[in-house]
Parts: sequence; structure tokens; C-alpha cells
Amino acid sequence: MSLLCVRVKKAKLQGPPDKFNTYVTLKVQNVKSTTVAVRGDQPCWEQDFMFEISRLDLGLIVEVWNKGLIWDTLVGTVWIALKAIHQSDEEGPGEWSTLEAEVVMKHDEICGTKNPTPHKILLDTRFELPFDIPEEEARYWTRKLEQINSLGDDEYSFQEEVQKKPLPSAASQCSFEDADSAVDDRDSDYRSETSNSIPPPYHTTAQPNASVHQFTVPSRLQQQGVLRESCADSLQNYDLGCQEHVAISPAGSSRYGSSCNVSQGSSHLSELDHSHESAHGSEQEDDHQERGSNHSYHSSGSYQKDGQAWLREQEQPRSKGEEEKVCETEEKHADHSAVKLPLELEKPKDVDAGAQVSYHGDNEPPPFPPGRAHWIRAISKVRLRLQEGQDEADPSKPPWLKGGPAGGLYGIDSMPDLRKKKPIPLVSDLSLVQSRKAGITSAMATRTSLKDEELKSHVYKKTLQALIYPISCTTPHNFEVWTATTPTYCYECEGLLWGIARQGMRCGECGVKCHEKCQDLLNADCLQRAAEKSSKHGAEDRTQNFIMAMKDRMKIRERNKPEIFDLIRDVFCESKLTHAQQMKTVKQSVLDGTSKWSAKITITVMCAQGLQAKDKTGSSDPYVTVQVGKTKKRTKTIFGNLNPVWEEKFYFECHNSSDRIKVRVWDEDDDIKSRVKQRLKRESDDFLGQTIIEVRTLSGEMDVWYNLEKRTDKSAVSGAIRLQISVEIKGEEKVAPYHIQYTCLHENLFHHLTDVQGNGVVKIPDAKGDDAWKVYFDETAQEIVDEFAMRYGIESIYQAMTHFACLSSKYMCPGVPAVMSTLLANINAYYAHTTASTNVSASDRFAASNFGKERFVKLLDQLHNSLRIDLSMYRNNFPASSRERLQDLKSTVDLLTSITFFRMKVQELQSPPRASQVVKDCVKACLNSTYEYIFNNCHELYSREYQTDPNKNQDLPPEEQGPSIRNLDFWPKLITLIVSIIEEDKNSYTPVLNQFPQELAVGKISAEVMWSLFAQDMKYAMEEHEKHRLCKSADYMNLHFKVKWLYNEYVRDLPAFKGKVPEYPAWFEQFVMQWLDENEDVSLEFLHGALERDKKDGFQQTSEHALFSCSVVDVFTQLNQSFEIIKKLECPDPVIVAHYNRRFAKTIGKVLMQYADILSKSFQSYCSKEKLPCILMNNIQQLRVQLEKMFEAMGGKELDAEASDHLKELQVKLNNVLDELSAVFGNSFQARIDECVKQMSDILCQVKGTGNVAANARNTVAQDADNVLRPLMDFLDGNLTLFATVCEKTVLKRVLKELWRVVMNTMEKLIVLPPLTDHTGTQLIFSAAKELGHLSKLKDHMVREETRSLTPKQCAVLDLALDTIKQYFHAGGNGLKKTFLEKSPDLQSLRYALSLYTQTTDTLIKTFVQTQTAQGSGVDDPVGEVSIQIDLYTHPGTGEHKVTVKVVAANDLKWQTSGMFRPFVEITMIGPHQSDKKRKFTTKSKSNNWAPKYNETFHFILGNEDGPDAYELQVCVKDYCFAREDRVLGIAVMQLRDIADKGSCACWCPLGRRIHMDETGLTVLRILSQRTNDEVAREFVKLKSESRSTEEGT
Repeated sequence: MSLLCVRVKKAKLQGPPDKFNTYVTLKVQNVKSTTVAVRGDQPCWEQDFMFEISRLDLGLIVEVWNKGLIWDTLVGTVWIALKAIHQSDEEGPGEWSTLEAEVVMKHDEICGTKNPTPHKILLDTRFELPFDIPEEEARYWTRKLEQINSLGDDEYSFQEEVQKKPLPSAASQCSFEDADSAVDDRDSDYRSETSNSIPPPYHTTAQPNASVHQFTVPSRLQQQGVLRESCADSLQNYDLGCQEHVAISPAGSSRYGSSCNVSQGSSHLSELDHSHESAHGSEQEDDHQERGSNHSYHSSGSYQKDGQAWLREQEQPRSKGEEEKVCETEEKHADHSAVKLPLELEKPKDVDAGAQVSYHGDNEPPPFPPGRAHWIRAISKVRLRLQEGQDEADPSKPPWLKGGPAGGLYGIDSMPDLRKKKPIPLVSDLSLVQSRKAGITSAMATRTSLKDEELKSHVYKKTLQALIYPISCTTPHNFEVWTATTPTYCYECEGLLWGIARQGMRCGECGVKCHEKCQDLLNADCLQRAAEKSSKHGAEDRTQNFIMAMKDRMKIRERNKPEIFDLIRDVFCESKLTHAQQMKTVKQSVLDGTSKWSAKITITVMCAQGLQAKDKTGSSDPYVTVQVGKTKKRTKTIFGNLNPVWEEKFYFECHNSSDRIKVRVWDEDDDIKSRVKQRLKRESDDFLGQTIIEVRTLSGEMDVWYNLEKRTDKSAVSGAIRLQISVEIKGEEKVAPYHIQYTCLHENLFHHLTDVQGNGVVKIPDAKGDDAWKVYFDETAQEIVDEFAMRYGIESIYQAMTHFACLSSKYMCPGVPAVMSTLLANINAYYAHTTASTNVSASDRFAASNFGKERFVKLLDQLHNSLRIDLSMYRNNFPASSRERLQDLKSTVDLLTSITFFRMKVQELQSPPRASQVVKDCVKACLNSTYEYIFNNCHELYSREYQTDPNKNQDLPPEEQGPSIRNLDFWPKLITLIVSIIEEDKNSYTPVLNQFPQELAVGKISAEVMWSLFAQDMKYAMEEHEKHRLCKSADYMNLHFKVKWLYNEYVRDLPAFKGKVPEYPAWFEQFVMQWLDENEDVSLEFLHGALERDKKDGFQQTSEHALFSCSVVDVFTQLNQSFEIIKKLECPDPVIVAHYNRRFAKTIGKVLMQYADILSKSFQSYCSKEKLPCILMNNIQQLRVQLEKMFEAMGGKELDAEASDHLKELQVKLNNVLDELSAVFGNSFQARIDECVKQMSDILCQVKGTGNVAANARNTVAQDADNVLRPLMDFLDGNLTLFATVCEKTVLKRVLKELWRVVMNTMEKLIVLPPLTDHTGTQLIFSAAKELGHLSKLKDHMVREETRSLTPKQCAVLDLALDTIKQYFHAGGNGLKKTFLEKSPDLQSLRYALSLYTQTTDTLIKTFVQTQTAQGSGVDDPVGEVSIQIDLYTHPGTGEHKVTVKVVAANDLKWQTSGMFRPFVEITMIGPHQSDKKRKFTTKSKSNNWAPKYNETFHFILGNEDGPDAYELQVCVKDYCFAREDRVLGIAVMQLRDIADKGSCACWCPLGRRIHMDETGLTVLRILSQRTNDEVAREFVKLKSESRSTEEGT
């Protein structure tokens, strides 16, 4: 059901503005609402209306009416299909619709409009969320429902037979009453069903008061008391004989299945085992006797063990005493009667009706597990009762064998086709619910007016009076335009009839005069009024005419409508004689009219709400005038209040029943304007509204809100006024108010038509149209109540509430829930749809209801409780096999929803109990029992429902019915059964209970409950299995898959589980881990096998396109298959998935690293082969590619951190393996590359020429470069072409990188910086340079091929050759990237070495100083130390630097000599631009002193070209020797950059044995050593080559 919100905004009407005074009427289903009237051609209403919609195939009818004096005219109509209305929670701008003149009808319903008019209206229509299901879904469910229903068409062969006999026993319902069902407040806006569609009556016989104990009690009223007692007694003694929550009952145990029935969409009841039905059907007490309910149930019976006597138990009347005896004997017979139960095997569907049924004899053990004994005990007790009251009828023909074959004892639906299986009925705790329920119904059914004879007698007379001269047929006034000759006042408003002529209207019959505008307000009957007036004024002859006319009227009425008066007589049980006398009395009282009538009227003006503001201050000063006849009284004025409270009481006497009470509200003004107005109009104050009350409608005491009405069309009026009115009519002082009288009439009529005439069947009148809900009875009875209501002012809403109260005692009768739902929806609409003209809240309006707030609320509360109980047994009360009962189920839920809507919108309660929650609780209780049953009988049910081969159907002993620890067979069967139940709930009841599509889907609740219960058992079972592990891991995996399927198929998308991590993966985690452990061993075995096969085949490529061999493919195929299984588990728990992935990542790591290790070990041996190493490297690369794919398949970035790290680590390891293999492969080419480079070196030596190459000689350089490169290129060409075809791109790049490294290093070593072949290596330079005189040694060394120096031209040739090699390795983008080649350290080292050849001596020295920062540092074993002080001064003008060095002393000199020891200190400044400056100073020598003091100061001048960081001081301590070279003791180096910041420094410098330098230093030294003509270079080489001389003592 949906909530339709309509906002009527405004309209554009074509025509003069003064012509229009329009209002809008909205009609949908059976509810009608109207806006206020607004003047003008562009009226603006802005009013909201809400409707409860149950049928989306209908439309909303919008009519615009123009208000007229006598009648209103239709301006136009709009018909909006409900399907076209959108769903929204927000109010929209609305849509303009063109009004059309005519409506199109189809099957008595409006389906469209035609003939457009020029007028338009702006409407905003929307369905408020929670909305109904979408169209596609609606269509889908409709189709499903039709399919299901079509299967039930031929089901009643058996039931129809049964109906031919009265049925003695009625099965009732059992419920799970849940106190919490009323808590949840998310109801779908408390929507109500207002459908008037009445389902066809279900097959039933009129059987009031059917009970297990049939009492012959004459009247229904007596019976209520007796039955209540008997029910209570029998229920107290009724004991299921077990303490379990659930007892199990046989299939078809009652007409409707039992409360927790697993009934199908179309349970073929005719096929059920009715011999069992007997027992159960009778054990359930029917409490519908309280409501005169007319349910049909299957007849019950029992079967004695010898098969001789079939018993029909039509019970005899029995006294209370007898019943107690029965209860005592039940226990005694319980045991042996249990064995007598006929147990019947299930027959195929096509077995004949007369099929023989076999029964177990006395001696055989009962063929059922102990689990089923509970319900058997219960049945046997009830059977004993039934046997006591046997019927004398022909026992040979049991009624249940008449139609169709017998069904099985138990039945459950199968997964494939849910519609063919029978239900599994289950019994639950009946007794408690029964007694409670009976009480509810009787409380609802008591109608006091049926017993109040005094009241009935009075109502009887009043009804006759209303019907003999009905208001609907009274004579209207005959008004004519009339000219007054003297000043005349209006009879109605007492205003002067203004004008010279034709001032007003006058009735030709009774002579009443009034304004034209007031003629509608005079609605008293003209004839009666004339008679009263004439009799008072003594015009006897004229009076006589009127009286005759009235007498004729009444005679015609009596003659034409005798059935009305007959019905009144029957209802009130009056004799014909009394009735005839009463008719005469009534006619006379009508003729007397009000001439002999008088009454005392007390009117208390309580308060008003929402009045119009008439003053400039935006408020009003209201007071009230009350006029009865000619007497007028007024209240005090309340100043400045639009919601005033007066509470003033006035007393009137009235002598005319056709008088009217006129209550008018005024705004008091006291200014000049109002005084002028008083002179002209007799009214000084502004009019705020009025209400006119007919005196004849008053009776007893009333407290009523009245809406304030306009007086003329121009009045601006809003709000309502509350009056308390008390009336004492002469002669009727003690009589109840008319509302009580009406209730009496309505209830007696209802009782007569339903219980007396209809035998408890509620006859639903066939009415169509907008006001069909106001039709309560057939034509005659309806006329009686309507006329009574019209005569005595009973509001239509009071009538509706009274009828609702009557129906609530019959709410389980066919079709009644739908009628009640519609009635309550309209009652809701009446109170909840407050109009713009009043600010009174819905709850206030309801509180002022004449029906009585407490009474109606109590009625609804009782009804709500009863509905809950009946719905909690919906499988019994509304079997899926009966279409009309399903329709009643739907209407019952709608009724519940309407009650909720009432509580929320009318009572304005905060969170009333919600219909959806109530139904949900009932369904849950049912499913709990169902699950327990299928769990306890799983194997048996499964084998019967799903085993195709009868030979396989071996019976398990009862103790093995449940789950076993030795195998897992039980669980898949249980899952199958669970699915069958969920499917049934989904397909049978969900389409019916679809009023709350957002919150109540029976199928979903079924799935939720079943899963919750299954989960508990499964978890426990898996914990047990984990301790013993008696099954194979594959079996556990298979079960895991089934559980996963169940969860994903039915549970995953349920709101309770959506977005949550389910528990089931945790139950199986250990078993999956076990499987993964086993799988790892399998994978490793597989790996070795795959490699062996590959090795045998010689590591062939798998295809011409694939560059790797098949072992890789095999290994990953196996790994992928394993992972696929894990993946297919679709484990929704990320934590557990992480565990699986970690474990599997370890397997992958183990397998791949073993593969890599095996290849690495044998790789060296394959390097000599041409293609094999490449293929093996491709294999490793393919492992990496496949691993990356595996990583993505396992989740990529989403993968668990630990597993991800593991795989990334593995990727790095494989990368390293590939690096190692390519290095091994690259190094295998070293010897051949050495050979090539030597040849290149030889060719390069032959290149002659200077460094500065002339422009024209450039091409010779290129030519030379080509020549030099030829040996290398010849080698590379052949190999690289092969690699390009055989290697994968990544592998190729690695191989190229290795080759590039080898080529660059080899060129650097052999060409640019050839190695020194002397065994001491670099020592040769130092020793050679020790004395410049021996430089020839160095020269000789340089001439040798290995250590030759390059000329500039050779450098240029080599540079060009390098570019060529680089391009070759780049291979136009197919090889290595240019950036890699440029930045490769090997090339940079080579380039740097080359560049050094072309640099100046100063630059090289500067480079040496700046790069060799650790020449003297870190002396581990000093040979002494020198104390020096250094001052650095920079000239501010020229920027020249001056360095002052003071050599203070030496200390701790380590030197052994036999001769003289004369140490001196030599200080040398090393750096650029020193060729023209003093570079070296020496101190004096000190004889035989190992700690000499010098205190000598020296000055060095540095240029301003470079900063101090380009210079260093070398301090050398030497032993002075005459006539030969001085011997070096130790050397220290100080770099000026260290003291540049401080400017000065004094320190002890440790002396080292030699200078320390790196490759760059050596390279610089080597290059400078070749510049023999350069003095600075020679000196520098000598300085840096020096080392400590050999001591004498060593």
C-alpha cells in the first residue's frame, strides 16, 4: 500500500472573474476530499491531501466545481492514472493539467476524460516513500501470483463434498505472541488499504458456534457465557505431554494447516491424509463461536485398530461434569491409543481415491522416531474426547474419503518445483493462546444495546417516526420573488429586506419570507411548518388541508415501502398488534409536529480555534451570539485573540422542533465606521463565522466541534467552535442521546441481518462509486439507518464508526477484512485530512467525536491484538490454497496498517506498533518450529522427497537421523530442505503480503530465520569435526561450496546481512587451510615432473610465438587451478581471505623459487649453447609475468599486506635470479670481447695525426672510427640478431645491458686506461718518478703497448666510435633506452677517462686537489708528527690570497739510521696557476734530533683565479743526505678548504708513509706522468709518487 500526496495549488479559468467561486474535489478508490471555495478566475487553494492507495490500476479523479446558489456546476475533470505518478519525499512545483468536459467509463469505472476545456489546474501529485514496488517488479509479482493461483482452481473436489454436511469440529489457530512486535517504529508511514474489492466468498457452510463441545443452547447470548467456561476448562486440561517448544503434527492437521505450517503456494488439500486430520482438527478449540464466525473446517474422525468402525464424531450435548470426567480419563488411554494411530505412506499423485491403505497392527512397534511421539500423545487425548460423543450416522462412509487420494503423513516441498509438494504442518503451544483469544473475541462481541429493552423500545418508536415521514422526502418550500409593502425582516438572518420592490423571497405554501441568499438555509419541511403555524394561529380549515396532505404522504409511504416497516418490526421483535398501534401513535406525533413539543436547551460556548484576523493589528476581538428561535444571547469579548476561550453557559427554552440554533462569532469594533454600519445594517461588528444546528438533531448531552461556515459568498471565514449542548425534551427527559439511539438501531439491524437471518455470515452489500463505503446494508436496511441519521443529525462518520464496531466482531468472516480496511481508511481520512478552513488538529477533532474517543480506541486495540494472533497463524487461517482467504490475508494486513495509520495520524501517537513488524514476528515463530522439525527428520524427509530410486531408501535408525561426525551427508540434505521452505515462502506468501515491499518480504524473513538457525547448528558441527577430522578435506570443501551457495542465493542481500561479514567462512577455515597444505605438496611434485619432462624435450619453445618452454605453463596451470578453487569459495570475510592468500602465497613462493634454483644450478653448463640460455632466462621472466598476473588475480593492490609483501619479495628474488643469470650469460662473452677490443686497440694505434682536426679531415675521423669498430661490430652483429629473435624483450634488455657493461669496461681497461703490466702495478710510476733523472724508465714503460697514451685525434676517433656503439645498442628504440646508455656508470667512467686526456695540467691538478680529499687522513700508523700554523689572508682589492705557514717543530719521528740523522721539513703548495710563483720552501736541518724545533715562517702567494679550495699544502719530512737524494720520512697533506672559513689554524699533523688516492687520482697521475715537457706536471707527479724510503735498520 502506498501513501498518495496531492497538493491542489491553483487554476487558470477562462471567463469573467466574478463568475467563478470554485472548489476542487479529489476522489481516489473510495475516499473523497474537497478544498475550500475560492473566488476569481485564478483561484489559489494550496491545500494538501493524503490518500492510502492499495490498487495502482485505478486513477485519481480531480473535479473542479463552481459553487452556485442552489446547485454547483462542474467546470471540468482531470483523470490521472496512479501508475503515472512518481515517487518522492520532496514537494514538487506541480504540473498544469487541462480540464476536460466528459469522463470515459469502462466496467463502471472511470478510465479517462475527453473534450478539453480552456481551463487549467496546477496539481502536485507524488507517492511518498516508502513507496510501492516499481512497475517491473509489480508486473513480475502479478504474473507469479496468477501462476500460483491458477494451480488452485481444481482443488476443491473434496471440500465441496464436505460442505454438504454440518461440520462439528473447528480447528483453531495457535500463535507465537511476541511482546516486542509493537516496538519497531519504521512502519511504512502507517499506510492503510482502502480497496473496496471484495474477494469471492470461500467455500464454507453456515456453521455458527462450531465448537469441540456442541451445546444445544437456544440463544446466542446465553451461549457466550457457557462456551467461555467450557473452553477454559477444556484448555486447562489440554496438555501436549511434552516440554519442548515445538510439537510435531501430521500433515493437513487442520483445514488450514497449523501455525508453523510449511504450506505451499497450492497445497492440494484434497490429497492430504484426512484420517490424521481428524485427530488434530478436533484438538484445536475454535473460538469463533464468540463472533458467530462461519469458518469451514474438515470434518474430523478417528479410525479404530481393527478397521471395523469409522467414527464420525458429532458431539452430543454434555454437561460440565461430564467434561471433567473425560479430562480425567484421557491420561489413562493415552499410551495404547498412541499405537492405534494409522500411519499412511505417501501415494503418488495419480493414485485412485479408493486406494487401499495399510495400517500397522497392535504388536508392531510404532514406525516413527521418538521425536514424533509428542504430537501423537496430544492427538490420542483429543481422540478420546471425540469417541465419547460418537454420531449414530452411517459409520461406513467417512466423509474425507470422498474426494481424491490420501496424502502422506508428512510432506515437504522439493527444490526444483515448489508447487507440487505438500506442506509440512507443525503444531505449537496451542492452549495458552486459545483461552486468551476466546476472551478477546467475546469482549469485542458484546453489544449492550442488544439487551437494553427499554432503549430498544424507544429507538423502535423513533425509527418509525423517522421512516414514516422521512426528511429525504419532505416537501420543499415553494419560494417566489416577492415585493414587501412594509418594512419586513428576513426570517433567517433577521436582516431587513432592502429595496423598493422584489426585495426577497416568500414561500407560497407556508408564507415564510427571507433574503434570496438565505433561502438555502431554511430547510425545515414546508408542510409541517405550515401545519404548526396554522394550528397556533387558529386557521383550522387551512390546517386541515395541510394535515390531510401529510396524512396522504404517510399512507403512500406505508403502502409503497412495507418492507421497511416489516424489517423494523422484525429487528425489534415486536408483535404485529403492537406494531400496528405504534404506527398510529407515530403518525399522530408527526401531525402534531412541534405544537406539543418543548425542550430545555443548555449551551456552553467553550472555545474557538483559528479565527480570521479582522483588525489592523493582525488579530480580532471575538465574541459569540447564540440564538434559539427569537431568543439571542451573547458572550463577553476576548480581546486580541484568534483562539479565544469563553466557557459561558446559556439556557434556552424551545417550543419548535424545526427551530435552529444559530451560533455566530463576531469581531467587536468600536469606531466611527462601525457606528455608521450599525445605522445602516443593524450590524456594527465584523462577521467571523457561523454554525447552524437543527434542534431536532439534538438529544441528551453533546460535546462537539463545529466548523465555522460562511454566511454569504463574500464572507472570509476560518476556524471552528466547540460547544457543549445539553437537551431535555419534554416527555423524553431520561432518554439517551440520539447517537446512542442510532447505535442501538445499527447494532440491532446488524445482529438481525447477520446472526438471525444470515446464520453468522456477514452479507456485504454490492455498492460502487465514491461513497460505496457509506453503504452498510442492503437497500432496505440502509434506508432505515440513513433516514434515522438524517432526521436526528447523526454524522456519516458516526455511522461509519458504528458499523466498523459491528464488523469487528466478525472480522474473520470472508470479505470482512477488506470492508473494515476501507471503512477505517475513510475514518482516517475524515479525521486526518484537516482542511485549510480550520486549525483544529486531528487528535482534537477525534477527541470531540460523538462515538467516544476511549470507546473507539479500545475497540481498535482489541482488534489489533486479535489480528496479531490470527496473523501469527496465517498458515491456518489463510491457507495458500484458497485464493479468497489469501485476499482476506492481504486485507487483514491492510486493516492492521490502517489501525497503525489511525494511531499515528489521528491519535497522533509517537510510535504505534507497526503492522510490518507484527507480521514479521508471526512468520519468524512459524519458521523456528519448521526448522527444528526438518532438522530432526532430515534423512527421512529428504529420502522421501528427493530420492528417485526406491531401493536406496534404507531407513536410518532414529539416533542416526541427525548429523554424524563420521560423514557430512546430513548437511547437504538439510540445505536442500531449507531451500524448499524458503522458496515456498517466497513464492506463496510474499506476493500476497506485499503491502510493505521495503520491510516485509516473507521469503526474506524465511531466509533470515532459516539461516540463523542453520548457522548455529553448522558452526557447532564444524567445531566438532575440527577436533576429529574424520572426513577428507575435499568433502569439507564441497560442503563449504554448498553453504556458500545457500548464503549467496538467499541470505547475502537480506538487510540484516547486507554489508556485514558472514560467519560461515570461519567454520571452514581450518579445513581450507588443511586443503592448502595438502595442495602445496601436490604442486611441488607437479613442478619436478614438469621440469623433468621439459629437460627431456631439451627445453623446446612451446610455440613459435612463445619464447619460453612448457614447464612454466604447466607449473602455473596447476597453481591457477588451485587458486581458482579458493577463489570460487568467494569468501566474503577479508580476514580469512587474507589467511588463505598468505598461505597460498607461501606455496607460490616455494614452487617458483624451487624452479628458479633448479635452473640456476645448471645454467652455467647451458651458456655455451646458442639458444638454450635465452630460453631458460625467458622461463624465469615468464615466471615473473605469470606471478604478476597471479598477484592481480589474488586482488592486486587490495591483496592482504602480508601476502602482498610475500609475492613482491618473491618478484624481487626472481628479478635477482634473472639478473644473476644474465650476468653469468654476459660474462660468458668476456673472452671473445677482450679479443675484439685488443684488435680495436691495435687499429687505433695506427691512427696518426694531431688533436685539432681540420674541418675537411672530419670525415677521415669517421672513417677511422668505423675501422676501429669493425672487429667489435662483427662480433656483436651476429650475436645480437640471434638474441633479438630468441629472447623476450625484458630478457633481451638485460642481456644487452650485460653486454654493454662488458664492452664499456673492456674498452676502458684495454684502450683508454690500459693496465700496468708490472707486477707492482701503480708502484712503477712512483718508483720511476722518484728521481726525475730516471724518467727514461717511465718513458720506456709508456712506449710499451699496454701503457701508451692516446693522442687527441685518437680520443676524437674513440669518442665517435662510442656514439656509434651507443646507437647500435639503442637499435632505434628496440634495444636499450638512450637515457640508460647515457647515464650508465660504465660509459660515464669511460667518457671521464677520455676527457682527462684533453685537459690542461692546471685543470688536472685542480681536479686532483678537489677530488682527493683523503690523501693523508686516517693514518693508522703515523711515523711522527709536525706542528704547523697556517694563516690565510685575502686582499680586499685584488682578491689575491696570501698564505703564511710557520713550521714550529716535529715530534716523535720514527727513523732508524747508523749515520747522521738530519731531518728537515719541505712545504709545497699544490694547485693551479702556480707555474710562475714560488711553490716550495724547506727548513734548516737539525742534526740527530728526533724531535727538532724549527720555528721558521714561509709565505706563499696564490692568484685570484681560484679560491682556497683548489689548493693544498703538502708537508714532507726528509733526512738530509749529502751528494745523494734525500730520504723521505713521512708525508702529510693539508687542504686549504678546511681552514678557509676560520682564516687560521695551528695543529699537529700526523705523518703517513705515502699519499692515498682513488682511481681518479691515479688516472690524473698517469696522464700527467706522460707530459714530460711540462715542469709543473713533472714536479706534481714526483710529489704525489713519493713514499717513505727504506730504513737502514730493516
